[in-house]
Amino acid sequence: MTKASLWNWQSVFPAPAKLNLFLHVVGRRAGGYHLLQTLFRFIDYSDSLCFAPRADGAVTLRQPLPGVPPESDLTVRAARLLQAETGCRKGVEISLDKRLPMGGGLGGGSSDAATVLLALNHLWQLGLPRQRLQEIGLTLGADVPVFIFGRNAFAEGVGEALQPVAVPPLWYVVLEPPVQVPTATIFAAPELKRDSAPMQASDWKPGVGMNDLQTVAVSRFPVVAEYLHWLAAFGEARMTGSGACVFSGFAQQEAAVAVVRKLPAGMHGRVAAGLDCHPLLDLAN
Repeated sequence: MTKASLWNWQSVFPAPAKLNLFLHVVGRRAGGYHLLQTLFRFIDYSDSLCFAPRADGAVTLRQPLPGVPPESDLTVRAARLLQAETGCRKGVEISLDKRLPMGGGLGGGSSDAATVLLALNHLWQLGLPRQRLQEIGLTLGADVPVFIFGRNAFAEGVGEALQPVAVPPLWYVVLEPPVQVPTATIFAAPELKRDSAPMQASDWKPGVGMNDLQTVAVSRFPVVAEYLHWLAAFGEARMTGSGACVFSGFAQQEAAVAVVRKLPAGMHGRVAAGLDCHPLLDLAN
């Protein structure tokens, strides 16, 4: 029995968060897309999805997220796109247990979409290879492909060029400022640094690089700066993605737990282990 065969309609499918261990803007395409380099690291903190088959071909979301119309939800869009790309007439009801903060830079929506593509490709027995799923995922968002790729990765371009990278085992303190940071706002900022020197994947090692988006985010959203300042007292702290979440890595779980226990009242955070790979890595070839 393969690991993939253990996943079925009764399973709870995880959609893990990611951290950007560094994020550089190295240029811009003629169409306005920013060219990035980053190191994606999966962590053991996730949304969860369940699926129920429908005979009528419809794609529905059991409990829509507040303020997000179902037709705009990335999980629904991913399922309908998979139907359209394959001619599949099967339907599904999606249940989403949302734990990852929206607008937090942890990739929650992208991870949810990737899990839908991986899970339904398996449950509907479509047989699409991983590379094709990544191509479909890219049309939904730049971060979707890495969650389908399934390994911690050095990413380039708009996020579609991926190389697996071994990342040391670490425990992360992840803090969640009470603000949603719109990615478009950060990338549109005139002061955003857009000329970081490109590097090779082989040049990366823990601690190398920074987050070029962080300066803009902390200037526009002071609470992000507040959380970074507090966490920096315990180790190197930086923002993930376009924010708002910030993190710091620790070699020992006990050290990370000790930091979280010192959180001031009203400041929210958690400890999450770094993962070697995506939990659904075996669902596509």
